[in-house]
Amino acid sequence: MQSLQNNQQYSENTPIHKLIERIVGELKAFTEDQAQNISDLVEIGKAMSSEHDLSVVLELILRQARRFTKADGGTLYLLTEDRKELAFYVMHNDTLNSYMGGTSDQKVSLANIPLYIDDQPNQSHVSAFVALNNKAVNIADVYEAEGFNFEGAMKFDTQMKYRSQSMLVVPMCDHEDQMIGVLQLVNAKDPAGQSIPFSIDAIDLTEALASQAAVMLTQQNLIKNLKDLFESFIKAIATAIEEKSKYTGGHIQRVAELTIMIAEKINLMTEGHFAETCFSPDEMEELRIAAWLHDTGKITTAEHIVDKARKLEVVFDKMELIRTRWQTIYLSFQMQAQQLKSQLSSQDNDPTQLKKIEDQCQTELAQIADDLTFLERTNMGGEFMSDEALERLNLIAQKTYEIEGNKHRYLTDDEVENLSIRKGTLTGEERTLVENHASMTMKILESLPWPDKLANVPKIASSHHEKLNGSGYPLHIKEEQINLQSRIMAVSDIFEALSAPDRPYKRPMSLSQAIKVLGLMVKDNHLDKDIVELLINSELVGKYANQYLKQDQLDM
Repeated sequence: MQSLQNNQQYSENTPIHKLIERIVGELKAFTEDQAQNISDLVEIGKAMSSEHDLSVVLELILRQARRFTKADGGTLYLLTEDRKELAFYVMHNDTLNSYMGGTSDQKVSLANIPLYIDDQPNQSHVSAFVALNNKAVNIADVYEAEGFNFEGAMKFDTQMKYRSQSMLVVPMCDHEDQMIGVLQLVNAKDPAGQSIPFSIDAIDLTEALASQAAVMLTQQNLIKNLKDLFESFIKAIATAIEEKSKYTGGHIQRVAELTIMIAEKINLMTEGHFAETCFSPDEMEELRIAAWLHDTGKITTAEHIVDKARKLEVVFDKMELIRTRWQTIYLSFQMQAQQLKSQLSSQDNDPTQLKKIEDQCQTELAQIADDLTFLERTNMGGEFMSDEALERLNLIAQKTYEIEGNKHRYLTDDEVENLSIRKGTLTGEERTLVENHASMTMKILESLPWPDKLANVPKIASSHHEKLNGSGYPLHIKEEQINLQSRIMAVSDIFEALSAPDRPYKRPMSLSQAIKVLGLMVKDNHLDKDIVELLINSELVGKYANQYLKQDQLDM
């Protein structure tokens, strides 16, 4: 038994056994290291795919590349849009405690690296060479390297009392093998902190990371381009409406800005009704887009109705027809008077009778002129039409004039209908057409494939004319069915419309008048009381007024 134990002890201490143990240990360490590297690559991929801030992503790429390779420093370049230069985006150096670009407050101020000099490929700069040739470069010592110009690195070393030695420069290419940037690492470190060349494994890992990062950056760039396209699409719709009606176009921008101002103010509230209310970034974006698109349906509304400045206005103001007709009426009365005077002169040259006819003619002509002035004033539609004014209009409409034995009415039925509008310039039929824009907004926006986080845009955008008591449109929904975003936009929409200085059909209200009307609409249960109070009791109304209203409107 003792002999067996001695033999076992002997065998465990043999060189072969120790060699096997060392090999197994190194293999285990290598396997664990590789497994960790693969795990890190996966985690980095997840982190980069979930992060939307470019500066954070670039910072992450460089930090992870340095961690893989134990690099003391590094630089990440991205190709410029014209693909002619490499731009510095992130720079790190642990020894110098220097971190620029990326998430750092210190921006990289170095000049871009040209890929071409005098239209010739810049093969002397190692990063430009890698970008042009899509090929990694591994240099053991830049001071001894041939084929590249490292004067810049040496000058940097002299100024900063640093020693650039090993360098690994790797191209970043997307899934289509298109160059998008370059990753440059400096001075790999051994466990003792000494600079050593970058290993083959380091190159493989860095290239894998660079490739993964390039795909992620390309994906983010595509997402950004899609967002930019979508943003341009939104602004294009607003521009289309503005081209159709410059008044409505200005309205869209002002409503959008005031809506966001109110929502941002709500997010800042720590007491009162909105203390527990806070819109998320996605909800703010949803509201902003809805505000820009809230009048999309007006694309389908005829321009002469959207901008109807006078009651008789269609493609042109039919008041011109009435003025022309009035000249005819005026002349017809003068001719009748002249005929009577001619007849009287041939029968009895009585000056008294002639004067009586002339006086009666002048009275009629004065009345005709006064009626025209009344109709022109009524056509303006600026004030509420009283019962007395409506009665006078009907009396004028009953009058007739005669031409060549045929009698004609002073006004047509259509003219009477338009001039009888009590408030504003729109007939009932025209108002229905205008109100239909809310339904069309919903119809147009619901036809688009909105992502989940913007799914409420159609509902918010099309509900800005709904009222808490259910008397709004297009759905006539009541208070409990109208979300907060739509209520905010309703207040913004009405306040802008009341105070707008550029409406063709009415004079702008003063600030105090507009606020008074908002108060009346709250009393009638049309608008949300808390939102109106937030607007008028905060700095928002003054801020908006100073930016958009005329000086004579600021009478608070």
